[in-house]
Amino acid sequence: MTATTPTPTPQLQAVLSARRRWTVLAVCCLSMFLVGLDTTIVNVGLPEIGRGLGIGTLGLAWTVDAYTLVLAGLLITSGALADRFGRRRVFRTGLVVFGAASLVCALAPSAGVLVAARAAQGVGASMLSPVALAIVVNAMPDPRERARAIGIWASVFGLSMAVGPVTGGALVAALGWRSLFWVNVPVVLAALLLTALFVPESRAPRARRLDLPGQALLTLVIGVSVGVLIEGPRIGWTSAPALGAYAVTVAAAVAFVRVESRRPEPLMDPGLYRSAAFTGAVLGAVAVFVALNVTLLLTTFYLQHTRGWTPPAAGLATLPMALGATVCAPLSGRLVGRGGPWLPLVLAGGFLTAGGLCLVGLDRDTGVPLLLLAYALIGTGFGFANAPITNTAVSGLPAARAGVAGAITSTARQFGAALGIALAGGLVAGAGPEGLARASRPGWFLVAGCGLVLLGVAHASRREKRVRPR
Repeated sequence: MTATTPTPTPQLQAVLSARRRWTVLAVCCLSMFLVGLDTTIVNVGLPEIGRGLGIGTLGLAWTVDAYTLVLAGLLITSGALADRFGRRRVFRTGLVVFGAASLVCALAPSAGVLVAARAAQGVGASMLSPVALAIVVNAMPDPRERARAIGIWASVFGLSMAVGPVTGGALVAALGWRSLFWVNVPVVLAALLLTALFVPESRAPRARRLDLPGQALLTLVIGVSVGVLIEGPRIGWTSAPALGAYAVTVAAAVAFVRVESRRPEPLMDPGLYRSAAFTGAVLGAVAVFVALNVTLLLTTFYLQHTRGWTPPAAGLATLPMALGATVCAPLSGRLVGRGGPWLPLVLAGGFLTAGGLCLVGLDRDTGVPLLLLAYALIGTGFGFANAPITNTAVSGLPAARAGVAGAITSTARQFGAALGIALAGGLVAGAGPEGLARASRPGWFLVAGCGLVLLGVAHASRREKRVRPR
C-alpha cells in the first residue's frame, strides 16, 4: 500500500498564506524599526560621542544629519530602483549596506569616518523605507487587510523614533556610545535571514524611469540648505560662503522645478502641489519632524550639559514622549478611519503647541514635572500626527498617484528631521552650560509654531473636503 500525503484544505491553505503575509509584515516592520531608531537613538549619545572623538556641537549635528540628509535625498529613487530591479533584491541590498555602515560607525576612529559612515547608513536606509512599504502592499491583496498592515507599519516607525532616546541612554550607560551602532548588526542579520525565507520577490508591472537630473538637483537643494544652517554659526550668516550657499540653494530649487515640470515621469511632480491638502500635508510632515528633532537635541544638551544628568537619566526623561507617541499613534489611525484627518490633526497641533509653550521660559532650575509634562504633550502630538498627514497627502489624489504622494511625504519627514537638527544645533552652538537654557528658548517657540502649522493643515484638509465636487 502506497502512503499518500494529505492535501491541505482550502481553509488551511488560507491560514498558511495569511501567516506568511503577516510574517512578511513583521520582517518589514523590523527593518523600519531600524530606520526610525537610527534617526533618534544617536541623539542621547551625542555628548559622549563628542567627548570620545573630540567633536563640537556643529560636528555632532553633522553626525545626525549625514544620515537623515542622505535618507531624505534618496528615498524616491530607491523606490523606483526597487520597482525596476526587484523589491526583495533592493531591500536585501539595503540591509547589507546599512549593516556594513553600522559596523564602520561602531569602529570609527575619527569624526570624519563617523560622518561618512552615517551617510552610508542613510544610503542603506533609503532602500528599506519605501521598499518595505511596497513589499507590504504587494503581499496584502485584500484592501481591508492592507489598511491594517499599513497602520501597523506606520505605528512601528513612529514608535521606533520615539523610543530611540530611551534605548540610546541605556546602551550608552551600559556599553558606551559605540553600542548605539553595534546593536544594529544582529538585527540586520536576523532581517536578512527572515527576508530570504519569507519575503517574495516582486516588481512593478511598469517600472518608472529613473530621473537622474531631478535626483541630483533634489540632493543639492536638501544638502546645501541644511548644510548652511549647520555651518552658519561658524562661518557667519552673511559671509561669502554663506551667501554663495543661499544662491546655490535658490538656483538649484528653480532648476529642479523647471526640470521636473518638463519630464514625462518626474521624480517629484510639481502638479501634485495644486492640491492644497497635499501641499499642507507635506508642510505638516516637515513641521512634525522639525518639532520632534528640535525637542530631542535641545533636551539632550540641556539635561546632560546644563543639569548634569547621565545619559540613562536623560533618556528616561523622554519616556513620557515615547509613551504619548505609542498610545496615540494607533488611536490616531482609528480616528482617521472613522472621521477623516481633521480631528487627529487638530489634536496633534494643539498638543505640540502646548508642549512647546511650556518650555519657552526654560532655565537651569525649571522643575522636572514641567519638563516631563512638556515632553508628554509633544510626544502625544507626534503620535496623533503621522496617520492623518499620510491620509491627507493621498486622499485628494488619484489612486495611481498614492505611492508617489507617500514617497514625497516620507522625504518631507526626513528633511524635517535634518532641518530640526540643524536649527537646534545652530541655536546652542557655542553656548556654555550656564547659557544653554536661554539659548534654546527660540527652539521651543519653534516647536509651538510647528504645532500651529498642523492646525493650518487641519483647516486646509476640512476646507478641501467641503469644496471637492461630488
